[in-house]
Parts: sequence; structure tokens; C-alpha cells
Amino acid sequence: MHGLGNDFMIIDAREIKPKLDQTIIRGLSNRNIGVGFDQLVIIDKPISSIADCFLKFWNYDGSISSTCGNASRCVASLIMNQKNMSSIILETEFGLLPCEKNKNDTISVNMGEPKLEWNDIPLAIECDTLHLPLEGDPVATSMGNPHCTFFVDDIDSIDLSNFGKIFETHQLFPNRTNVQIAQILQNNVIRVKVWERGVGKTLASGSSSCAVAVAAFRRGLTTEKTKIILDGGELLIHWSDQGVWMSGETKKVFEGTLSDDFLVQTGESGT
Repeated sequence: MHGLGNDFMIIDAREIKPKLDQTIIRGLSNRNIGVGFDQLVIIDKPISSIADCFLKFWNYDGSISSTCGNASRCVASLIMNQKNMSSIILETEFGLLPCEKNKNDTISVNMGEPKLEWNDIPLAIECDTLHLPLEGDPVATSMGNPHCTFFVDDIDSIDLSNFGKIFETHQLFPNRTNVQIAQILQNNVIRVKVWERGVGKTLASGSSSCAVAVAAFRRGLTTEKTKIILDGGELLIHWSDQGVWMSGETKKVFEGTLSDDFLVQTGESGT
């Protein structure tokens, strides 16, 4: 499935538990010899009695991710269709995520409250998260994963690949960080390009879009409701007293079965 070109391989592990390691995930994520995706998502049985399922996430490079907004919306769409429901609750390591299907068939997910304190993001040193001590005066936000947002005058003048690599692994971010460059186009409309930690350039990112909207509101650049325009499409973000709601399209691409030959070649001989 994908959300605005941010694509995911989703494995339903509620009954059969797959054996996964970093080598297998890297093989699966390879767009030439595997399936190809930005993130891998595992659907498991919920821990909470009010949740419909529990989600686990891995990045393209095999590293663990604590949350993924667009992947959550994709799984929400899948589970809602299976259960013929218009609202469900997903569970992740970051907490419970209420989800809703809208009248136009877009999917909304409540990503919860952002974390804004330096030690919650986390940062390596105590500093003002609204004005980080880095060239470009970025903002730091956590949406369950760390984000670093730069507001620029001309988004197309920046080489995102070079920019993203530099700041993803900057010493200020002990767990690495997602990087966004954002340009305010008009009142409550922001153009955004995303570099995801463990992935690289992506067409879209849900948690990054939420982080940009939160950062823009904190800077006084927008109100609580913001349209985020990404390379893959648009997301609507609303930061309310209930949390940060994100809405947008999702698409199911295909279902499939991995061959025994592929699993053996990537080191997996079991399930």
C-alpha cells in the first residue's frame, strides 16, 4: 500500500509470526531484487483491550521505527475494510492512535500530542527546540520519532540529498533524525520535501508533515489547520486539543506471497 507515494509492505502477523531480521528486511526493501518499500509494517494482535491491532515498523535499512503516520493510515484503511467499520484504534509503541474514514474515503489518524522538550525528542544537549543551535535555525519536534524542520525561502534551491545526509546523523540527534525543508506558500499552505532517517528521500511522510505543521504553528507562521503539499500529494494537518490529526488518501497496490527461493537467498528458511 502507499500513502501519497510513501510506500509500505504490510504483513499480517496476527495468526502466523514471520521470522524477520535486518538482512531479510533489507532484501525485501530492495526495489531491484525484493519487493521495495520505504517501511515494513507488521500487524499483530493488540495489547490494549480497546485497540483493534498492534503495529510494528521497520525502515528501508532494517532499523526499527517507533511510528509511521502514512503507514498507520494505510493499515487503518485495510482493517476498516476488513471489519466494515468507519473508525478503529491502532496501537503502537508510541501509544493508541484513533483512526477514522471520512466521507470522501480519505483516512484520518490522530498521531497524539507532539513532544517539544529537548530530552523527549531526544537531543544530545539541552537547548531551545524552537530555535536549534544549527545553521538554518531549524525546529525540533517528536511525533514518536525525531524531526528537524528547516523553513526556507526557496525549497527548490536546496539539494535535499546532501542536506538530509548531513543533518540526519548530526551529533545533536543521538537517535538520528528525520529532516524536512519547508516553504510557506500562503496562509496555512506549506510545501515540504522530506528526508527520512533510515530511508532517504521520500515522496511523502505523515509524521514529518505533522512535525512541520506543529513547527510552523509554534513559529507563528500558520494556524492550527495546515495543508502540507508533498512531492506525492497533499495531507491536511489539524493540531487540536485532542492531538495532531492527519488526513489523506491511501491506496492498496497488490497482495502477494514471498517465494521459498527468495526467503532462502535472504537467509530465511522457515516461515
